[in-house]
Amino acid sequence: MPLLVVGSTAFDSIETPYGKEVDCLGGSAVYCSLAASLFTEPRLVSVVGKDFPKASRDLLATKKVRLEGLEEAAGKTFRWSGRYSADMNSRETLSVELNTFGDFRPKIPKQFNDSAFVFLANGSPETQASALEQVSDPTFVVADTMDLWIETKKDALLDLLRVVDGVILNDQEIKMLTGENNLIRAGRKALSIGPKLVILKKGEHGCFLFSNFFHHALPAYPTEHVVDPTGAGDSFAGGFMGFLAECDSLSIWNLKRAIAYGTVTASITVEGFGVRAIAEATRERVERRYQELIQFIAM
Repeated sequence: MPLLVVGSTAFDSIETPYGKEVDCLGGSAVYCSLAASLFTEPRLVSVVGKDFPKASRDLLATKKVRLEGLEEAAGKTFRWSGRYSADMNSRETLSVELNTFGDFRPKIPKQFNDSAFVFLANGSPETQASALEQVSDPTFVVADTMDLWIETKKDALLDLLRVVDGVILNDQEIKMLTGENNLIRAGRKALSIGPKLVILKKGEHGCFLFSNFFHHALPAYPTEHVVDPTGAGDSFAGGFMGFLAECDSLSIWNLKRAIAYGTVTASITVEGFGVRAIAEATRERVERRYQELIQFIAM
């Protein structure tokens, strides 16, 4: 089934203990779309500037990412730069230039408004809600968010969470959203806001899925060579949503499998700077790593 991905396209300058690279292709929607393209044909809705090169478009098109919703506006493409700590567990944002993304108002092409699966990548809740209103009758909608929107747009975010099916958060974000320090209580309280699923990202410690019917925990894939953690969360979302769109089933079994596939796609992304590793990934590699993860957790 079709998967619609709405969010940012960017160029990132990244510094980690493994080196530094400038103007890597990135952005939440790009990471998600590339990971999802291993399972389905994602439909990208985003904005770039006049400086967005043909080579980047060609890369996305080669991965069968639909680009009718990639708007080109006057000005420059969104840029971000950051530096990671020695243990990769924290990062410092050095600069943010929103550029064309600062005025982004998503326009869903008519051929995309029948999308059954929708991922609203990180953005203001008003922007996410605007995109969702343009989709006719989605089957499954998941939103990502961040501490900025919880601090500055909490009422709008709560309104959004009442109409989506799932939300993806990290430890800090779910505590801020719910006011609970215990993650289990925080997960349950987040469910009471409205979403049917709450996915808690815990980085190298894996993830936790909360629902009113079952809870499910999964460790991270044991990646030995973490080169660049940028985009891991969005790649997780791409694997999760892409697999569900492919199998077109929201059974408990498939939700658990989707969490595992999201974990695998995230583990591939962190092995290279920017989108390089996930863009080079194959379905065969994903399946091998999926089986390794299942064996890793088997009793």
